[in-house]
Amino acid sequence: MNSLQSFLALNPPATAAALGGLGLGGARLRPSRVTACLATPTPTPPPQTSAPLAPAAAAARRELSAASRAVVEDEARYIVGTYNRSRVVLVAGRGCKLYDADGREYLDMAAGIAVNALGHADPDWVAAVSAQAATLVHASNVQYTVPQVALAKRLVEASFADRVFFANTGTEANEAAIKFARKFQRVARPDGDAPTEFMSFTNCFHGRTMGSLALTSKVQYREPFAPVMPGATFAEYGNLEEAKKVIQSGKIAAVFVEPVQGEGGIHSATKEFLQGLRDACDEAGALLVFDEVQCGLGRTGYLWAYEAYGVLPDIMTLAKPLAGGLPIGVVLVTEKVASAINYGDHGTTFGGGPLVCQAALTTLDKIQKPGFLAEVAKKGENFKQLLSTKLSGNAHVKEIRGIGLIVGIELDVPAGPLVDACLDRGVIVLTAGKGNVVRLVPPLIISEKELEQAAEVIRDCLPALDASTS
Repeated sequence: MNSLQSFLALNPPATAAALGGLGLGGARLRPSRVTACLATPTPTPPPQTSAPLAPAAAAARRELSAASRAVVEDEARYIVGTYNRSRVVLVAGRGCKLYDADGREYLDMAAGIAVNALGHADPDWVAAVSAQAATLVHASNVQYTVPQVALAKRLVEASFADRVFFANTGTEANEAAIKFARKFQRVARPDGDAPTEFMSFTNCFHGRTMGSLALTSKVQYREPFAPVMPGATFAEYGNLEEAKKVIQSGKIAAVFVEPVQGEGGIHSATKEFLQGLRDACDEAGALLVFDEVQCGLGRTGYLWAYEAYGVLPDIMTLAKPLAGGLPIGVVLVTEKVASAINYGDHGTTFGGGPLVCQAALTTLDKIQKPGFLAEVAKKGENFKQLLSTKLSGNAHVKEIRGIGLIVGIELDVPAGPLVDACLDRGVIVLTAGKGNVVRLVPPLIISEKELEQAAEVIRDCLPALDASTS
């Protein structure tokens, strides 16, 4: 019995179709409570937990079945080619484990790019979403809905903000923040001299729609779609003096900054830098926007990353983990910003729907439980120390950095071969930065034992970097 069959025997899906027609079970999920990833009954350890596979053996193990190859071929035929995908067809998940169509098990150290904060199939989340789906999935924002108002209240009570706007994604949240900043400045300076430009920073990522894209530093993301929104200036991340010169020009409507950069390579700001931006914005009349799409909602061991610095923004954007895997985007604003926004200034069809808001309320319930965030902080610090110990002495490892469970391993070579080798050994990791950083953003419920497994696999796969440069 392979690992997926073992998994399904313990946790059968609602229908066989839920697993891509594999036909490996048809009973309903048995109710269970997962308090940590390893609380799920664990199948017989798969091959990836043993000694490193030789290149030939690894290649053989990753050979796709005919059914998986058919999915890959259909994707190439029918879907626009915007993703350079890993050759794995995922069909199920439980806790911090993922399963592919060929029966292989994977430890998920990516969490859907920092999305699945509660892991996969959290029973309380599943129950809440199922109940809401059977009650009311969507209603227009022309009417009130209870979950939306309840979620807004929770977010305001738990943050600096006075009001909330709901969208569907991180880039939509940042687009709304751009509009809100421009409208605020127009209302604040009705004489017609309102600033309309924006500043962000090197290594930043704020999204792929045209306004957010203009504030994203990677040239290769912007150039194919030029001209993007004009009036964006980039300063060096962490260089307060350079940033202050731009802000003091009087042209800047708002400054966008990630307290901890994810896509950019896991770079953390300093308190002095963020406080300096706060002071410079106050002096110039600019707004300060914190993009916590990736680093917010518990990822750093704080509910919000800004809490680690004691610096408050005027606007904060959220998305990835909030609804536990369903699409949501949020803009949190102070009353001074909200007072500039009128009916019709912005809107969305799907943003803040009852289903995703109920999912988000359940996610918040879990993350705000006493001790949860302290555990995230503890596990993150232990994980960094573990990586430092296990990877020490390898010439390719330049730095291990991060806070909480957003950790980066900077290499002196491209990280792709290491990422592929880890996948062959059953651990899913990401790249970041200029492609030379291994990004580790697992579910926040991950256990110490699973983190140790990930560190050992990464260590065992480091020789792949030598093979790629030889």
